[in-house]
Parts: sequence; structure tokens; C-alpha cells
Amino acid sequence: GPLKPEITITYIAVSAIFFNSGLSLKTEELTSALMHVKLHLFVQIFTLVFFPTAIWVFLQLLSITPINEWLLKGLQTVGCMPPPVSSAVILTKAVGGNEAAAIFNSAFGSFLGIVITPLLLLLFLGSSSSVPFTSIFSQLFMTVVVPLIIGQIVRRYIKDWLERKKPPFGAISSCVLLMIIYTTFCDTFANPNIDLDKFSLVIIVFIIFSIQMSFMFLTFLFSTRNNSTFTPADTVAIVFCSTHKSLTLGIPMLKIVFAGYEHLSLISVPLLIYHPAQILLGSLLVPTIKSWMVSRQKALKLTRQPKAPVKV
Repeated sequence: GPLKPEITITYIAVSAIFFNSGLSLKTEELTSALMHVKLHLFVQIFTLVFFPTAIWVFLQLLSITPINEWLLKGLQTVGCMPPPVSSAVILTKAVGGNEAAAIFNSAFGSFLGIVITPLLLLLFLGSSSSVPFTSIFSQLFMTVVVPLIIGQIVRRYIKDWLERKKPPFGAISSCVLLMIIYTTFCDTFANPNIDLDKFSLVIIVFIIFSIQMSFMFLTFLFSTRNNSTFTPADTVAIVFCSTHKSLTLGIPMLKIVFAGYEHLSLISVPLLIYHPAQILLGSLLVPTIKSWMVSRQKALKLTRQPKAPVKV
């Protein structure tokens, strides 16, 4: 079509999001985020180990229902996907959480996903297609890492102007993300061979929202327990990065792994629903999570203040 998504979305849009992040993020924050190993381990293990395993167990129960089996397989592919390269960062930034940690986990998780996601698909779904790791890796490097570094370099020269003018980085990223979702929906539903029954589709939408709510609550509980060392800002990044799944990486990866597969369109549907659902749900929860984070930070400051000596 006239929008040319194979160029504008695959390369320009994703690059724009990360250039935008590189431009808006303070370098010292990104450097300190690299050292937060415990947070990174938590996010990556939850996303690439716990998430797909839990979905597989859940699907064993759903397999006895009349839900379309290819949509159920699509749910499993959602579980196998890496963290997103955009939405988790945008929502973490909107709340005021640890944006640097969100960016690191999005980028790092995407690189892990190049190797781990096809292996998970092979394990859970039995796809045996050969995956061109080199081409995916080089594309990720050019669209994620390079724009982020360029953004950081440009920031050094216009730092004063950025702090004075405060450009709407969040709004720019959101508009680009909306374009990514729109073109992906068009691409999938333009397929004349797609065979969707309404019952299965409605149930899948309900299941997707339920999974997201459950996993967000689970990651929140784990990251805020008494012996946890995570700050409230860390918790925000964990909740979004651990439960969100990449559409911009996921759809091209499914097209590669299931190339020529007649049910590819149906398998893609749950991921197409999951992505806008995670943005919608995340956006609705932004005010609630933000008020929790602010009140929690205030409470922690009060507990750390030294108590005045009692006069006898």
C-alpha cells in the first residue's frame, strides 16, 4: 500500500522510537541501569521462561474447549515472544518509573528473543523452519541499538535546548506506535483466507485481558514483597516489561518461522489483539500506578529520615 510498511514501519518507525528514547534519556541513568542485574534477571526469566510455560499449562486445560485450535496455538506464540521494543518504555516513562531499566530490558530482551523465541516456538509448537538469525540480529542492531546511540550522541550537543524546551517525546513515541499497530492489523486482516468464528475470537479477547491483569498483579506482588530490594520506580518497569510482548518483532518472526503455513493468519491474531490490549490496559492503569508510586516513594522517604533524639 501507499504507506509502504515494509520500509516505514520495519525500519523507520522502530528506529524513530529508539532515537527518541536516546534523545530523551539522561546518559547517567542508562549507565546505572546496566548494573541493575537483579532487575534484568527477573524481567527476562519471567518473560522468556515463566510466561510461556504458564501459558502452555493453561492451554492444556483450554484444549478440551471448542475454541479454535489455531487461535490457541496463537496464544502460545504470544507467550514465546520477547519484551516489546516500544510500548513498555513509553508506559514506564508516562508513569515516571525507571525508564532506563525499561529501555535496557526491551533492547536486551529483543536480542535474547532472536535466539530464544524460535527455540520456544519449536519446543511448544513444533515448528521446524530454519530461522535466519543473522538477518534478524543485524536488523535489530540497526533499528534498536544504533538509533539509541545516535540519540545519546545528539543529546550531548543539544542538552541545554532539550531541558529548556522539553519536547513531547512521549506523544511522539505514542503516535509512531499507533502507526505500527494500524499497519499490522491491515496486513493480517487483508488476508481473504482468514477464517474466524466470533465465539472463539470473543473468548480469546477475554483470555488475553485476563492473562495480562493476572501477570501484572503477579509481578507487582513479587517486586513489592518485604524482602525485595526493588524501588517503586523499578516495580513500574518490571510490571510493564515482564508482561508486555513485542508485536514489531513478533509478526516478522512468525512470518519467518511459519513461512508458507496456511494457518499463519489465525496464529497471528492473538498477538495482534495482545499488543493493543496491553497498551490500552497499561494506559488505563497509568494514573493508578503513578499515584501508588508517588505515595510509596514518599512513605519510603519518611521511614529513612533520622528520628529526632528524645529529650529526657
